Amino acid sequence: MKLESDLVFDRSPRKLAAAYLCLGSLFVVAADLAVGAAVGSLSTWTPARVVDGWALVGTSSLVLYGATTYQRRRAVSARSELETSNQQLQVLSRVFRHNVRNDLNVIQGYTDLLADRVEDERSQECLETIRETTDDVVEISEKLRVIEDASPAPPSGRVDLADAVREAAAEVDRADVALTVDAPAEAWVRADESIEYPIREVFENAVTHNDESTRRVDARVTERGSTVCLAVSDNGPGIPDDERAVLRAEEETPLSHASSIGLWLVKWMCETQGGTVGFETNDDGTTVRLRFESVDDPAGTASTAEARQRASRGSGTARADTVADGSGERPVDNG
Repeated sequence: MKLESDLVFDRSPRKLAAAYLCLGSLFVVAADLAVGAAVGSLSTWTPARVVDGWALVGTSSLVLYGATTYQRRRAVSARSELETSNQQLQVLSRVFRHNVRNDLNVIQGYTDLLADRVEDERSQECLETIRETTDDVVEISEKLRVIEDASPAPPSGRVDLADAVREAAAEVDRADVALTVDAPAEAWVRADESIEYPIREVFENAVTHNDESTRRVDARVTERGSTVCLAVSDNGPGIPDDERAVLRAEEETPLSHASSIGLWLVKWMCETQGGTVGFETNDDGTTVRLRFESVDDPAGTASTAEARQRASRGSGTARADTVADGSGERPVDNG
């Protein structure tokens, strides 16, 4: 039998103990009478046995009262601490996103003015460092906004993951990046439009945190059963073990923390979409795998004309395989 929380946990410890005492006392009497009837003689039923049973029920009801009182006090304290923490986070988020960002915009403006007036190389380098640092902090505020605005409700929409991956890859198409995308024509998953943020972040991390002379990023979308997986591999130094341990433990400490909020954005935003995130680092680089629930094409069965058009493309072009070397994109024949 399933008991709803409002039928049990919202009752006071005194009411729970009293209800247990009454039901337990009735059960003792009923059990003794049932045993006497089963053996064919009620002579074994004595008031002394009932008193012993009632004493046991009374003692256990006191234990129940003490345990529920203790747990209730802990719950009230935890709820109060949680509400305080949430209020503090809301205030800090608002101050960081608005006040601090406005101040950073002022710094950026004066930096640009100074850049036009300063001529020596050393000062120009200092101004460029200021500009890059402020840009990084502004970017963090944007990521915090994305996380804060994310809906905790399970997604009910459908998104073409293959199309979202191609759009994210197009944003990191640079001359110094060798980018490949291997994806089917369509790969629909259970998600909403905010799925673009973790996908974009994975591509940006693969490029930004890569100090190789030729930065290589390989993205592959595969469908297996009820799951669609996006695997993004790079030839960078990889995610440090301590940062991956922080994500697995879902807790940061002064001695163990992630160097960027980007990894948290990937993790949280994927989980709000009902997906999972996996990291794999070796000597060749890092592979990040995002897995989502596969769903049917919302348009239903493709029309006959569309089916013939797809079939005529052949196996070599049935998949949207592209290579970007900074000068453009060209199809790749996998045959």
